[in-house]
Amino acid sequence: MDFSEPFRLSALLGKFSPDGRCLASCMQYRLVVRDASTLQILQMYTCLDQIQYIEWSSDSLFILCAMYKRGIVQVWSLEQPDWHCKIDEGSVGLVASCWSPDGRHILNTTEFHLRITVWSLCTKSVSYIKYPKACQQGIAFTKDGRYMAVAERRDCKDFVSIFVCSDWQLLRHFDTETQDLFGIEWAPNGCVLAVWDTCLEYKILLYSLDGRLLSSYRAYEWSLGIKSVAWSPSSQFLAIGSYDEKVRILNHVTWKKITEFEHPATVVNSKTVVYKEVEKSSPFETERLSFPPARALASSLFSTQSKYDIAQVPVSLHHIKPVADRANPKLGIGMMAFSSDNCFLATRNDNIPNAVWIWDVQKLKLFVVLEQLSAIQCFQWDPRQPRLALCTGNSKVYLWSPAGCVSVQIPVEGDFHIVSLSWHSSGDSMALLSKDNCCVCYLDREEV
Repeated sequence: MDFSEPFRLSALLGKFSPDGRCLASCMQYRLVVRDASTLQILQMYTCLDQIQYIEWSSDSLFILCAMYKRGIVQVWSLEQPDWHCKIDEGSVGLVASCWSPDGRHILNTTEFHLRITVWSLCTKSVSYIKYPKACQQGIAFTKDGRYMAVAERRDCKDFVSIFVCSDWQLLRHFDTETQDLFGIEWAPNGCVLAVWDTCLEYKILLYSLDGRLLSSYRAYEWSLGIKSVAWSPSSQFLAIGSYDEKVRILNHVTWKKITEFEHPATVVNSKTVVYKEVEKSSPFETERLSFPPARALASSLFSTQSKYDIAQVPVSLHHIKPVADRANPKLGIGMMAFSSDNCFLATRNDNIPNAVWIWDVQKLKLFVVLEQLSAIQCFQWDPRQPRLALCTGNSKVYLWSPAGCVSVQIPVEGDFHIVSLSWHSSGDSMALLSKDNCCVCYLDREEV
């Protein structure tokens, strides 16, 4: 495993292009595009203000840079560095911006969610979508890029509109049986749209492409409800994470619950492997060192080394008591992700923040628990194989696969606290992001 020299970035803005050839990063108002394998700078662009969001087009030819404070989006071309596009939303402001699946239209959501403006880079035409709902996840595209669903709110009632992305014509418009719609997401096969309610009302609804209600599911009443939702890559399972610290799995045939996964503070099943991160002494013998040591050596010397031990079951996990009288309590299943091969589901219970639970989807049972020394900041599956990478806000990256798990210290000078990571599309490398820096981790072919 090799690591690049870290380079500066701001606002955690570092993203690989969809084709895997480039890595874009931002430093204040400057956009830098590097070769993903060598990190050589290919292009550098200067924006009008500090960049707050970036996104690649689906064909990796354009990059969108949003400056929400100024209500401006700038678009840059990799093929023609001299060409650029500026979209100014003016007095209506800007709170969100994204690409359409064809990579030639930009969807801007104005302040107060008054409308969504669809800008065409090819024809310079403009379309408007009225009444978008201010919610966590209000726009969803099918994986094939053919359809877009938009959550709407009009006359104190929730609706969903489905548009054809090729010409932005309205295909279906229907009301939803929700009190206060919170999010929408298409199944990967594009046949079913999941719509879920606010956490005050446990309800998830499943609609077909033509707007028919296929099924609705409610696990309980009179308590905080749904916190997270995840489709399996095969579209066969829908995982629902709830505030009651359980994940419920619905099947795609009857849309009924087939099992539920509990996340207790004590792991008692003897068939579950629990990997526990423990501190270990530095490999250097301090009495043999000449002082002062070299900076790079000093950095690795005085950083805390760690390794994994297999703990004896039963194991009590570190848990915190949520503050009941505050909004958004640290309670329930806040993070979920299926592996790309559909075999595993990784989850985090927010009031047991140091643990990742990995479930065997084929056997529908707990497979592994990883307990870290610090709270999990982010985890993500390798796009090519069942391998999970995670970070905990320190200078280590952790990898788990069915073969085992490993803790790797990043050999960089100074503080490098990883708070986010993202895999390259090949699974051969990943970008590790701290608050002010980015580093690329390259995995050897033998490891891959």
